[in-house]
Amino acid sequence: MKVIEHLERAKGPLISFEIIPPLRGANLRKLLQLIEDLAKYNPPFIDITSHSAELIYHETKDGIRRVIKRKRPGTLGLCALVQNKYDCDAVPHVLCEGFTREETEDFMIELKYLGIENVLAIKGDDIGFKKPLQAGRSVNEYAVDLVRQIANMNRGDYLEGEILLDAEPSNFCVGIAGYPEKHFEAPNLEADIRHTKAKVDAGGEYIVTQMFFDNEHYFKYVDRCREAGITVPIIPGLKILTTRKQTKSLPSFFHCEIPSELADAVETAKSKAEILEAGVDWSRRQTEELLDRGVPSVHFYVMQSSKAVSMVLDGLDI
Repeated sequence: MKVIEHLERAKGPLISFEIIPPLRGANLRKLLQLIEDLAKYNPPFIDITSHSAELIYHETKDGIRRVIKRKRPGTLGLCALVQNKYDCDAVPHVLCEGFTREETEDFMIELKYLGIENVLAIKGDDIGFKKPLQAGRSVNEYAVDLVRQIANMNRGDYLEGEILLDAEPSNFCVGIAGYPEKHFEAPNLEADIRHTKAKVDAGGEYIVTQMFFDNEHYFKYVDRCREAGITVPIIPGLKILTTRKQTKSLPSFFHCEIPSELADAVETAKSKAEILEAGVDWSRRQTEELLDRGVPSVHFYVMQSSKAVSMVLDGLDI
């Protein structure tokens, strides 16, 4: 089922999650347990992140070696696992960075054969190098270009459309990213919302926001989107702060603000358990307020451990 159909048919609050594939060669057992833990909350869908090859420096006995490889392959396999074993719709992330349009089309065809109907189309993080383009290959520079490519496939317009006369249209529900505190590359929030509107106009059917820790950022963002003519569902994305170092790493990497009350509670905590409790308490209050205000769903960036999100959800009356 498509994400927008889950939202339209929901009779109560929906909770969804985002997980990350394990490192290359790692045992899958821990991730399988994570999915089992999350499945008990009956998520309508689970996002699986995607990762392109990136530039990595390895220290060896002969000096520093420069390597380009994918640290976390496995998105497609995890999608098949989530969709078929756990009867939960998988939402793979599809990236611009690190993939050609031709590779993207191949990936989308494989998803179609697996019966996967949802994707989240995003630009992706800077991977540290520019992948050399072979002759006849092309790239999507921005997320709006990627959304257009998927929308074209949904109309049966493939990259080699003049040859594929019998091409069958795909039927993907396309999610896009939104930034309540604006994307770091945008000059201001108004410009960022214009870019978001362009993605919706190109075929985006719902928005999942970047993580935020102050609900006012989300509420104001929704108001501004509606004023700009964006009518699609806007799902708030939440991250539970669980370590002291995240008060610095999360703002640096995701360009989000940590409210002073939360930052102070973490900085003054005397143990890891107190830090976790502070983050869980904050996220629980965030979630309660969002649900009270009628959000269509709450999306948790879980990644690799269910402990914190279980503490949040088990404390809610849903």
